[in-house]
Amino acid sequence: MQNNSNEGPRPRSFFLDEELFEYILNHTSSPDKNQKSLIAKTSELGRISAMQISQDQGMFLYMLVSAIRPDFAVEIGTFTGYSSLAIAKALPDNGKLLCCDISEEWTSIAREHWNEAGVEEKIELVIAPASETLTNLPSDKKIDFAFIDADKSGYLEYYEAIVPRLSEHGLIAIDNVLWSGRVVDAEVSDNDTVCIREFNDHVSKDRRVSSVMLSIGDGLTLVKRAD
Repeated sequence: MQNNSNEGPRPRSFFLDEELFEYILNHTSSPDKNQKSLIAKTSELGRISAMQISQDQGMFLYMLVSAIRPDFAVEIGTFTGYSSLAIAKALPDNGKLLCCDISEEWTSIAREHWNEAGVEEKIELVIAPASETLTNLPSDKKIDFAFIDADKSGYLEYYEAIVPRLSEHGLIAIDNVLWSGRVVDAEVSDNDTVCIREFNDHVSKDRRVSSVMLSIGDGLTLVKRAD
């Protein structure tokens, strides 16, 4: 698929060239009609469309959630809804997804495609700071799956709010942990990069959990309770 001049870059792993990424997509289950519509509509937003997860990452989330079959899932950072659509489509019949975001503008696109996919009844969207939304959950509410893909300065706070609530077999997926490779560039010291480095170090030293950092997308860390 070629981008028009007014379209944003196609989200993919920063270390993959276009040819290899195309090969990966050609050997991965294709998005359905509704997902393709969402990809196209997001691309029209220009460079900000790079905030959308890649197609292969969306399928990866779908397969993770299909295997876990969570009763209650949480997404921190919804944007136009590609990741939430992947998660919601994989939920069991009684599964619910809480989406946390602060933008009515971007999430209006998400709502449109949730409705078209018939998953809107499974999703609760709360437009408010995610830290407040997590704090307001019932104290005994367990989280079976969480996806964190929001402001990088808030990653540690969101993680610390979720870990104590993680169910026995629950899983957290955290996006952008490689940050286009800037995490290992000593000359890069902007706030987002520093926050991600500190977050990655925190997770790797957290004895409450087991974790693995994967090179899918812009880097994805998976976290579960330690055995």
